[in-house]
Amino acid sequence: MLRRRHLLGGAAALGALAGCAGLPVQAAAPLRRIGFASCIDQRKPQPIWDTLLAERPDLVIFGGDNAYPDLPYSLARLRQAYAAAAEPGGMSQLRRIVPHLAIWDDHDYGQSDGGAEFPFKAESKAEFLDFWRVPADDPRRGREGLYHGQVFGPPGQRVQVLLLDVRWFRSPLKRTDQRDAPGKERYLPDADPTKTMLGEAQWRWLEAQLREPAEVRLIVSGIQVVVEGHGWERWGNLPRERERLYRLLAQTGAQGVVFLSGDRHIGALYRETNAVPYPIYEMTSSGITHPWGQAAEAGANRLGELFTGLHYGMVEIDWPARVLRLAIKDIRGSVQRSRPIAFNELKART
Repeated sequence: MLRRRHLLGGAAALGALAGCAGLPVQAAAPLRRIGFASCIDQRKPQPIWDTLLAERPDLVIFGGDNAYPDLPYSLARLRQAYAAAAEPGGMSQLRRIVPHLAIWDDHDYGQSDGGAEFPFKAESKAEFLDFWRVPADDPRRGREGLYHGQVFGPPGQRVQVLLLDVRWFRSPLKRTDQRDAPGKERYLPDADPTKTMLGEAQWRWLEAQLREPAEVRLIVSGIQVVVEGHGWERWGNLPRERERLYRLLAQTGAQGVVFLSGDRHIGALYRETNAVPYPIYEMTSSGITHPWGQAAEAGANRLGELFTGLHYGMVEIDWPARVLRLAIKDIRGSVQRSRPIAFNELKART
């Protein structure tokens, strides 16, 4: 069995890690290796967990679509999916011995591309919280949505993880006028000022979180944030909301922000420099069980090509050098895409 790593919960780390009530949270070395995984179909083989476990990450973040219930939705089907996901194997072993956090996306939410209109979201939320063993006194059990934040590490070496709920509050999207056309596959940008991605309560929470001190901030969104060039789900479907997000980064002075996303069944790295306080990087990793081998996108702000094999993401932090690296790794643990980022690049110029 792999050695358990201990984490130091910072000022904003209230309570135990989601799904880690049995793992100790103690003063120790700061986070250096953070795994990221999404798009996990419990019905499919999952050999890649052995590779990820062999890396001995300090923390693993599950970025959504962590189970795939059969459709149409029913509570029984969702419970069956979670029961299968909990069966002995790589994912169960990881959940047992590695500290982890989780957020949902549309499949474990219960409706493909679903948003605020989904009528059974409360039932899905209860099953999510139970599957991930979220404590009874956790704030997520008493409020709408699943957004959550924690800080790990001592001052000067703090990693803030913010899990955004882009399902519970999200307004309906504008459907395409040309289905499957490149760049317009399912949805079109909608500048309606009444529409929201996060809802006002979550926006207020996010602002407060971004004002907390941290050197590195990993903001997790089930759907892609900065990406351009496709018409699938993304923050660009609600451009006013994405602009609000970028403004909030500037207004709060939050440094060290990197986005992690899933949903697309591909691995890719992105960099945005327009209308942001400093270059914003995003790592999309969603290929644990069924990456999309034929995926294509214009990739206006993508760094390199898509990776469409089985993969997971890794954030590696070199604290003495003050550099982090985003890496997409294949089933052998080989790096397929990577980008080093100096801490100094992730702060506004004064």
